[in-house]
Amino acid sequence: MSDSAWEALSNQAVAAAGLVYFLALLAHLVEWSALRKVPVEAGARETATVGAGGPAAPAYGASAEPAAGSEGPDHEHHPDLFGRIGFSLTVVAGLVHAVSLLARGMAADPNRVPWGNMYEFTLSGTFVVTLLYVVMRRRLGLSWMAPLVVGFVLVLLMVDVIWLYAPVSPLTEALNSPWLVIHVVSAVIATGAFSLGGICSVLYLLKERSITKGRESSTGYLSRVPSLAVLDRVSYRLHAFAFPVWTFAVLITGPIWAHQAWSNYWNWDPKEVWAFITWVVYAAYLHARSTAGWKGRNAAYLALLGTATLWFNFIGINFFSTTSQHSYAAPEPAPVVAEAPVLAGGA
Repeated sequence: MSDSAWEALSNQAVAAAGLVYFLALLAHLVEWSALRKVPVEAGARETATVGAGGPAAPAYGASAEPAAGSEGPDHEHHPDLFGRIGFSLTVVAGLVHAVSLLARGMAADPNRVPWGNMYEFTLSGTFVVTLLYVVMRRRLGLSWMAPLVVGFVLVLLMVDVIWLYAPVSPLTEALNSPWLVIHVVSAVIATGAFSLGGICSVLYLLKERSITKGRESSTGYLSRVPSLAVLDRVSYRLHAFAFPVWTFAVLITGPIWAHQAWSNYWNWDPKEVWAFITWVVYAAYLHARSTAGWKGRNAAYLALLGTATLWFNFIGINFFSTTSQHSYAAPEPAPVVAEAPVLAGGA
């Protein structure tokens, strides 16, 4: 296949992945809509493990027996079926997403990793969010996060295609290094895990607010989200996993790559500075939890502060900074001005 054919395949795969993500989101919305009037047993949300049945499984607190006056089994909705369909579509979308990344790398001459500009970085980052969700779904009981994760990935993918798209081009000299692969893989994995942890923190604050204001009920989406203790624990585990990976990316492989590219381990580049700020915030989050016993609301606010600095560093720096050496877009070629030939003896 030619380079242009690979690039066309990548663009078509991105469009197909977006469509399948959208179908997965619809399936999960139907699933949760069918469950909105089914009451949840008190205390069932304390369960940390999740069955394959999705939000309607006992791990989500779905009542095994319908309460008096509630709807019984409804064969028109089949929420469990829609949950499985939604997850299956998410897996398919992730596979198509991976094809788009592979084709993007094959479209370059010479072939390279698909991390040459912000479009490709965001394409990779959204894929890792999906991958981590699929891998950790059963282990950490994340099925209740399905509509949020799929919606998050879909929106970022739309932003990526509409505003960040750039044609395939060779890597700049600074990016043409094996340390790029090591540095970016670790940074993207950490970003995906931090993003999932941030979603848990948002849900924690929303659920806590509904409880403190006396609005908690046995039906609706928040009623099927795990208890505050489980949300807090899952958020902590995701952040504890991501932090050492981020440390490896920012404080080890990043400086090594910077020294190879610019002959300095640290250049006070805006992206380097914000990456370190993000590291400090998450270090404070984990330190406060382990020493001061910070849990719950305070920990959630600190985690969201880290998420804000993370995504500002990931995307915002490229829009608001004109001095960053982490500029992945190739510079615009200087216009060539043709000079009229000067005839001997003057005009």
